Amino acid sequence: MCHIQNRKGLTLVLPAKSRMDRKPKLALRDKPVVRRRGTSPEKTALTRQAIVDAALSEFLERGFANTAIETVAKRAGVAKGLIYRYFTTKEALFSAVVQQEIVNAHLDVDDAKRKAGEKVEDFLRRTLVVTIHAIEKKSRAEIARVVIAEGARFPALVEIYRRDVLDPLLQRVKRLALAAKQSGELSDDRLYKNPHLLLAPIWAGIVINKFLDRANPVDIGALFEMQLDMIFAKV
Repeated sequence: MCHIQNRKGLTLVLPAKSRMDRKPKLALRDKPVVRRRGTSPEKTALTRQAIVDAALSEFLERGFANTAIETVAKRAGVAKGLIYRYFTTKEALFSAVVQQEIVNAHLDVDDAKRKAGEKVEDFLRRTLVVTIHAIEKKSRAEIARVVIAEGARFPALVEIYRRDVLDPLLQRVKRLALAAKQSGELSDDRLYKNPHLLLAPIWAGIVINKFLDRANPVDIGALFEMQLDMIFAKV
């Protein structure tokens, strides 16, 4: 019971609130828990892929110098700041493009993946020739064109391409040349000493198609196969 005195001195007796009328206090354990959801690995991978794909298109269309992180972000549908969470510089982004589009395409060109008893020449036709045709068909040779055209101004591009593409590929060619010499497919070690000989048609074709004679492009894959014929003495 609750006693209250009014202005005239009369005491009013009011019933006390029942427990049912009282609002229960939330215990600490009853408070809603807010769980923050982090970015899943799948979403992270998809975002990175979208950025690299957008960068590839920008580099091929605009070149390295004229590509801006802002345009890459817009094309990828992400915020500019998000790109820097994945790639600290534009050069790092270019390196990711090279890794995805060129390096990964060459992974099968390794003597360790040659079948038992398979000739080196046959292995090169089965792997590197197919790779060159695929890269050329997808216009991925344009990446090398960017390096050639802008390498003097941006030496980091040359270093990226040399480190990630050229040097590993030359080492694979040397191992294959040594295996060909040991098996009798090659009569001397000239290819081992000069592995650039095998890859020369690729660079020649890129220069011809992108700089010297755009109106009459050559088939880089066909040039490479002719080089194989000459190296393995079939002409």
